[in-house]
Amino acid sequence: MTVRELFPAIEPYNSGFLKVSPLHTIYYEEVGNKSGVPALFLHGGPGGGLTADYRRFFDPAHYRVVLLDQRGAGRSTPYAELKENGTWELVADIERLRETLGIEKWVVFGGSWGSTLSLAYAVTHPERVLGLILRGIFLCRKEEIDWFYQSGASTIYPDAWEGYLEPIPPAERGDLLGAYYRRLTGSDREEQLRCARAWSKWEGATSWLIPDAKTIEDFESPEKAVALARIECHFFKHGTFFKSDNFLLENVGKIRHLPGVIIHGRYDVVCPIKNAWDLHRAWPEAELKIVPDAGHAAMHVGTRSRLIEATEAFKRLG
Repeated sequence: MTVRELFPAIEPYNSGFLKVSPLHTIYYEEVGNKSGVPALFLHGGPGGGLTADYRRFFDPAHYRVVLLDQRGAGRSTPYAELKENGTWELVADIERLRETLGIEKWVVFGGSWGSTLSLAYAVTHPERVLGLILRGIFLCRKEEIDWFYQSGASTIYPDAWEGYLEPIPPAERGDLLGAYYRRLTGSDREEQLRCARAWSKWEGATSWLIPDAKTIEDFESPEKAVALARIECHFFKHGTFFKSDNFLLENVGKIRHLPGVIIHGRYDVVCPIKNAWDLHRAWPEAELKIVPDAGHAAMHVGTRSRLIEATEAFKRLG
C-alpha cells in the first residue's frame, strides 16, 4: 500500500457568511486554485464543523475546494440551533452556496454523516455532481442508529459505553436516544452539557482503531460537544428527515451513472462496514476500497491514503 500524506497546510483565499434563512447563516471558505475543478467538502456529525486539515485532501494546484460549516456547527450561526435544521435544509444550503459561487458542477467529498449528506445532495441534484468520494458510509437507517446508540457497539467498547450510559437513569435506558433527546433539548443547561459531553465522548472513544486520547479530549470539549450531540440527536430522533428508512439505497439509481469511490475501514465501529457493502451492492459501478487496518476516522493512514488517491484519480473529471 502506498502511503499518501496530506497536502501542505493552506489558508483560504476566500471566506464568508451566507444567509440561508431568516434564522441561519452558514460559514464557507475556498482554498486552492480559483480556476480549478470545483470540489465540495462535507463534514461529519451532523454538527461536527470544519477543521483546517480538511482542506488538505486535495491538490491545491488542481482543485478549487469549497468547505462549509453546516447549520448550527462551527462558525455558522446560531450555534447548536435545532430549528430549521434538517437534511433538506442542508441540501438547499449547498445548492444556494453553489449558485452564489457561480459553480456549475463539482466533485462531492464526504465522510460519515458527510457521506449521508453527499448522497442526499447527489440523488436530489445529480446534474450538479461530477463524481462522489465517500468515506465511512452512514446511511442513517434505524439499524445503524440502534447499533451505535442503543445496543451493538456497546459490546465492543463496554468500558466507554459505561460513560455514555452514566447520565441516563436505568429506568430510561430502554430508549437511550429518546432519553438523551429530552435532556439535550431541555432547559437545564448543566444537564445538557453533561449529556453532550458523554454523547460526544462516546463517539470520540470509538472513532479510531486504537482509541486516541487527543481525539477523545477534543470530542469532550464543550465547544465541540454541545453542537455535535444536540444536532446529531435531533437528526436521529427524527429519522434524519428521510421519507423512508432505506431512502438513500432506494434512490441510488439516480446517481449510478456518476463516478464514485467508496472507502471504508474494515474495523469501523461507528459505521459498520456492512453500510458500505450495502451501498456498493446497490451501486456496483462505484469502486469499493476496504481499508484492512482502519476504524472510522478519516486520518487513519490507510484511509487517508485512499482518500487522496481518489482525489488524484478524479483529476480526470476536470
